[in-house]
Amino acid sequence: MDDTPDLTPFRGRTVVVKLGGSAMADRTLLRTFAQDVARLHRAGVRLVVAHGGGPQINAHLEKLGLPVTFTAGLRVTTPETMDVVRMVLAGQVQRDLVGLLNEDGPLAVGITGEDARLLTAAKRLAVLDGDEVDIGLVGDVTRVDTHVLRALTDSGLVPLVTGIGRGTDGQVYNINADSAAAALAAGLRADHLVILTDVPGLYADWPRRDQIVEHLTVTRAAELLPTLSGGMAPKLESCLRAVRAGVGRAQLLDGRVPHALLHGCLGTGHTGTSVVPDPPDTPPNHLEDDTCASSPPRPPASSVCTTSGSGS
Repeated sequence: MDDTPDLTPFRGRTVVVKLGGSAMADRTLLRTFAQDVARLHRAGVRLVVAHGGGPQINAHLEKLGLPVTFTAGLRVTTPETMDVVRMVLAGQVQRDLVGLLNEDGPLAVGITGEDARLLTAAKRLAVLDGDEVDIGLVGDVTRVDTHVLRALTDSGLVPLVTGIGRGTDGQVYNINADSAAAALAAGLRADHLVILTDVPGLYADWPRRDQIVEHLTVTRAAELLPTLSGGMAPKLESCLRAVRAGVGRAQLLDGRVPHALLHGCLGTGHTGTSVVPDPPDTPPNHLEDDTCASSPPRPPASSVCTTSGSGS
């Protein structure tokens, strides 16, 4: 973006961002993401970034001859897969992102959900065709201790969080990055959750791609969730959880668009799909009542318990 937007109204707001998909594989997109983070940070926005790393994990598993399997949009995680997930996310992906965000100054600090017991997890089962399926060492966040995040943001830093958490049973779990971001946003009572993904938003009539749903109430999102499959299901579920927990707005944005984060915060350009609280005393929405927009053209290739050190 050539012009510097007025970000004064956003000073003091807390924004949690999930970075994943093509935005992590394209160096140019990563660079524009880093610029957005720096601009928002300078404007006084308190940022926390949770990151994925699926393609990097897949590549390493394939090198080792280990299977790459997903069920209901979640990675099937054997003990051998968990070792790779931990190594790749915390040892490679996070380090690369921290280095990139710090190119223009000391800004980002990388941590995992294991650090300072930031994320406590419990074993999660996938739901496929109405049946629960064991997918291994996949965890759901049961508790967020936000004191380390608040200490970092109070010091003017941006925490970059890897979705790995330890359970009360001592087991380390792989936490879907969308779910981790939602839990962090809920724990911080963030103003805004942004999930950067590889589609323009939630399609109104899949498999048609000519229209996306711009706004969904919590009630309508809950109605739609059982009809979704693949990677979109955990994304919408994460948005729904976050808003139900008190987050002001959760937004699915196309991370393939340069400066998607800044556009999403400002409400300019194609702003994806937002999940918002139900209006008071309003009956559930129906799809024809949801706000829809024409899908933009594809860009070129290139329930959580929280504790806080602040007493909140």
